[in-house]
Amino acid sequence: MGSFISKLTKVFESFSPGSRARIIMLGLDNSGKTTILYKLKLNEHIRDIPTVGFNVETLSPVKGVTFTVFDVGGQERLRSLWRHYYQGSEGLVYVVDSNDRERIEESRKELFGILQDDDMNGVPVVIIANKQDLPNAIRTPEMTEMMCLHKLTSRKWFIQSAVATTGEGIYESMKELSAMVKDFKKNANKS
Repeated sequence: MGSFISKLTKVFESFSPGSRARIIMLGLDNSGKTTILYKLKLNEHIRDIPTVGFNVETLSPVKGVTFTVFDVGGQERLRSLWRHYYQGSEGLVYVVDSNDRERIEESRKELFGILQDDDMNGVPVVIIANKQDLPNAIRTPEMTEMMCLHKLTSRKWFIQSAVATTGEGIYESMKELSAMVKDFKKNANKS
């Protein structure tokens, strides 16, 4: 797994020294947000319990580059609090449990609700279709359709299949996120 960290390090080396980005990670409960966060931070699979509230971690994949990641609980009673984390966000990681077919529509509605908020105007989004190792997981082409992602015309977006426990697909997600965040910040500075 050492190659996971070295590959991730190379992704973030392209950021300018001293660069910071505020990333929020959202998704329904039990989608794998915390597992992804600690896979990125510690390169370990942490057995976790549901996040009640939020986790905040600062990731410094390379010297001079810092991501502050807010992993906010996805239980229905906590979702109204998500909007308090939007302001100043430069990237959104939205995690979907690919094996939970019964809640895909609920997940889609929550995603579109987030993206309609004024504070999220134009913020790039990476959708992680997690739990692809499970036998009934929805593959990314079908997930793209079910989540109506082609309607996201006013922002950059990317969907990636993943298995958070092993790190599969996480590198690709972060590579795409870093490129989109750099573009977003560059365009924001022009305004």
